Amino acid sequence: MFCPTCGTWNRARAVKCLRCKGELPELREVPREPPDPEISLVRKATGGRYRILRRLGSGGMAHVYYALHAVLERPLVVKVLHQHLARDPEMRERFRREAEAASQLLHPHICAIVDYGALGDTVYIVMPYLAGGSLADLLVRDRTVPAVKAASISGQVATALDYAHRRGIIHRDVKPDNVLFDEDGHAMITDFGIATARFHGRLTKTGRAMGTPHYMSPEQAMGRMVDGRSDLYAVGVMLYEMLVGIPPFDGADSYSVGYKQVHETAVAPDVVDSRVPADLSAVVMKCLAKSADERYQTGFELADALQQFLTSSAGSDDARMAFYARHTGALAASE
Repeated sequence: MFCPTCGTWNRARAVKCLRCKGELPELREVPREPPDPEISLVRKATGGRYRILRRLGSGGMAHVYYALHAVLERPLVVKVLHQHLARDPEMRERFRREAEAASQLLHPHICAIVDYGALGDTVYIVMPYLAGGSLADLLVRDRTVPAVKAASISGQVATALDYAHRRGIIHRDVKPDNVLFDEDGHAMITDFGIATARFHGRLTKTGRAMGTPHYMSPEQAMGRMVDGRSDLYAVGVMLYEMLVGIPPFDGADSYSVGYKQVHETAVAPDVVDSRVPADLSAVVMKCLAKSADERYQTGFELADALQQFLTSSAGSDDARMAFYARHTGALAASE
């Protein structure tokens, strides 16, 4: 069993913890399954600073665990790079850069990095636990998001990206899985794992596209150099998906989706669904312009367009006021 005090694994019939000597609870039956070996490795790598309680999920790069700070009892998330990737110097460096890039960004709508460390093939970062889930979870559950709420979420993400862009950091993987919500429903951007920064050299060779195909800008799909306007394209894709329930381009594989990002024009959201407000649909289509020069040039420019929609919208006053409050706070934090 795991010691409830220090988190150390002990044999099922042990009376006292081998590490802290604390009394262990009596078991009614011997557990049938062995402990997750990676949890034991993470406990060792973190030096007991965190109580690793359970796995929350897994992604393409890492496992994610729910944990508590050993002293402060603060809920946290420990993100552990898959071990086969941790043996790859480039992937290991990219993971480290996520921690470095995000740790320099202090903003109401960017998920902070609490800690980073490595021991052998166990490489991890620690972040606050956000109880509201992700935008991807919201879309799976509800399929679409009301226009006012979708504009508010997108505006919050846009202000966060503007803050990062002005500090030389481009996210490059903006998508619903990387937008999280706190318990009050405020949106936060996370996962800077393939971010590029002006103070870093390039990791990937020219011609290799990094990111998620459905949310890639045309220039990113072609493996070209990108700037902040590429992230704003991805915000436009997310807003499109929130409004109509599907991204603007889909296909049988990543190549076909990337081809459409480069060569095809999206059908406007208000054409797909006439209930979508025309002025919000116009904001989406400007984000999705094939040429970066024809998109919004900064995150704040996009946020201002969304704020204008919220001001003129007949939607919820509470939703508009929440956006105003957060947007004003984001502006103050960035100054």
